[in-house]
Amino acid sequence: MDQNILHTNVQSFINEHLNEDVSRLLFHGKPIQGVNIKVIVEQIEAKRKSKDKLPTWFQTKGIYFPHKLNIEQTSSEATAKYKAKLISGKQIIDITGGFGVDCYYFSKCFDKVIHCEINKELSLLVEHNSKVLHTDTIDFVSKDGIEFLKNNHEQFDWIYIDPSRRHDQKGKVFFLSECLPNVPIHLDLLFSKTENIMIKTSPLLDISVGLKELKHVKAIHIVSVKNEVKELLWILKKDHSEKIKVHTSDITNDNNQFFEFNLDEEQDAEPCYSQPLTYLYEPNAAIYKSGAFKLVSLKLGLTKLHRNSHLYTSEELIDFPGRRFRINKVLPYNRKLLKKELSAKSNI
Repeated sequence: MDQNILHTNVQSFINEHLNEDVSRLLFHGKPIQGVNIKVIVEQIEAKRKSKDKLPTWFQTKGIYFPHKLNIEQTSSEATAKYKAKLISGKQIIDITGGFGVDCYYFSKCFDKVIHCEINKELSLLVEHNSKVLHTDTIDFVSKDGIEFLKNNHEQFDWIYIDPSRRHDQKGKVFFLSECLPNVPIHLDLLFSKTENIMIKTSPLLDISVGLKELKHVKAIHIVSVKNEVKELLWILKKDHSEKIKVHTSDITNDNNQFFEFNLDEEQDAEPCYSQPLTYLYEPNAAIYKSGAFKLVSLKLGLTKLHRNSHLYTSEELIDFPGRRFRINKVLPYNRKLLKKELSAKSNI
């Protein structure tokens, strides 16, 4: 961690050139306060990526940014806030600390947070930022999280894990056992230290695959932001063997959308079907990921257009986890007729 990056002149240069072509800066730039222009450009690129994803970090003076890849992989503030509303207690440990966004928000609902990060440079960087953000309830441990747990005798209210896919992992099938840390083989260790585990995974993970690899799953949260699925959150409770609750959430600027159901309900659900009525509905991305297409119809009192369609209709307008349209006209599928009707339309 180069303290010279925090020098006023370097920080001013970063802020003044946030919107410039970095290749031009690399070609013409000179060191500032002894900091190589390449290192400064890395700060610019990382801060630029933080603007919408991490507004608190972007707007706070004196933040030391990691490589832009760490910014791409970290939780957004929107999803970190969502997690922090789900859990609370005296003590939580994040055994895959990363850039520390989740820990920052956990610190608002836990008395003590332990940020465990194997990368010493990143750990020091996050500790510095924690002080800048006036957070004093986070302890920083620069060790492998699993090894730290093995040698620690404390009990935690919660353990949080964000496993990463190994660089050598190829192919389309995504298994938790192929991530670091390998959560499935360490579940017994984890449950010896806590009764509650939260695991964040990529939306690439198939829910059925995750259920086969994990045990004692109590709930699954499918979290999307502005209709793009960002995270799957797996809530594990020691010895839990009852029904699994699925929560879908779409976080937007002004109208968050939620839907929940028991995992085993979808299989036996029998929706009703009809021709298009007055209103048409398209589910959001979180609903699509959940696969609860029949339950959406039953729970919300809508009819499906077809067994193989995921569009719904109703006579009365209702609140819906997705997009809503008013049907002005129904046309038969005829190319000439459709072309004539839609020739003046630019957004079909």
